[in-house]
Amino acid sequence: MTEEELLQASADLRVALGRLVRRLRQGYVVGELTLPERSVLSRLDREGPATPGRLADLERVKPQAMGVTLAGLVDRGLVERRKDDSDGRKVLMSIAEAGLKLLTDRRSHTTRLMATALAEKFTAAEQRELIAAIPLIERLADEL
Repeated sequence: MTEEELLQASADLRVALGRLVRRLRQGYVVGELTLPERSVLSRLDREGPATPGRLADLERVKPQAMGVTLAGLVDRGLVERRKDDSDGRKVLMSIAEAGLKLLTDRRSHTTRLMATALAEKFTAAEQRELIAAIPLIERLADEL
């Protein structure tokens, strides 16, 4: 692809993903998890325990912002803090049972909405294309 085609594709992808994120945010209710909280819980669920610094790096936020997010999650019993067995100076954060339940419940609602839209409005070929694009979108997000 030419540089111009890649620039146009990037702009189109940014607009499309922005619309998707806004639609997902519209379902936010005060008192529920914020997007940063959901992202941290999802990461801890998928990738296992991590230090606050590592989480800040992965989420591309400042350590202070991650500290605020983690403090709120710990206060609500959704994330647990423990010393790293291999290096007692480090603290590891891991998802608590309550966090896993909350994440699973929230995931179920949003996932059902998306699955319904995919089933009713997309062909089988389109569904396969979207599924195939997921790892690429995740990789792109990691590279930004």
